[in-house]
Amino acid sequence: MKSLEEYKREGQNLFHKLHLSTYPVAIKYIDDIDQIPENAMRPSVFGKKFALCQAFTMARRHGSTVALTSEDNFCTPATAVHRWKDIPLDTLIESQIRQKWHKDINAEKRKFESFVTLVGENYFQKNPEHIGFICSPLTDTQVIPDTVLVYCDGLQLTHLIQALSYEHKYVPNSSFEGFGESCSKGGLIPFLTQKPQIVIPGTGDRSFAGIAEHELAMGLPADLLFYVMENLFKTGGPMNIGFPQRTMIAMDLNEGLTPGFKYLWDEMH
Repeated sequence: MKSLEEYKREGQNLFHKLHLSTYPVAIKYIDDIDQIPENAMRPSVFGKKFALCQAFTMARRHGSTVALTSEDNFCTPATAVHRWKDIPLDTLIESQIRQKWHKDINAEKRKFESFVTLVGENYFQKNPEHIGFICSPLTDTQVIPDTVLVYCDGLQLTHLIQALSYEHKYVPNSSFEGFGESCSKGGLIPFLTQKPQIVIPGTGDRSFAGIAEHELAMGLPADLLFYVMENLFKTGGPMNIGFPQRTMIAMDLNEGLTPGFKYLWDEMH
């Protein structure tokens, strides 16, 4: 098992080697309120509430350690999906029908069938195991994380995927629907399945958390961070596209490329 200091160090390495614009996020799921560090921000202490995606923003952009339970989270579907409260699946589905994100009840049922297929048939029947989470910048995390969530651009995501696929052992296999992406696929599903997920931030992410239009993300089971770092930039050996991206430079061009170029060349000679 890796130490807290090793997680911090590799978080720093990932941040710098990929030139990330924000810190990787360390996510730890808790089963007791006593597991929350003393200096962690809890919105409810100030009479406020955050969504989970907002807590990620506070961690990655502001360097804050944030703890959320159901009392701190206004995004009730996320509380229900995370099982921080024991909510029946039928009740959760009814809440989403009223949201009108999908066409009808059959569409909502198909959506949750896909989720249950990923996380286990008895997920919504068993007793809740966690009451909330702690998220913080991985570079300064106070707890060993369960999941690491990395916000990035397309090139940075390509490098993460290539590192995971270098031995074709941890190839990400994700589906997308535009809702609950960062909180579910960025944190919960990698934790429950121990498999990486690619995240295309969805409606809540963009409405509440200020996620930029170009930003994508990846959620990793925390211990896969070390595998990524071991294999980062190895794909293709010297042909790796690198960072900044090495692109093909057009060769065998000359002054006849455009009429204006050609005119000036002739005038010069």
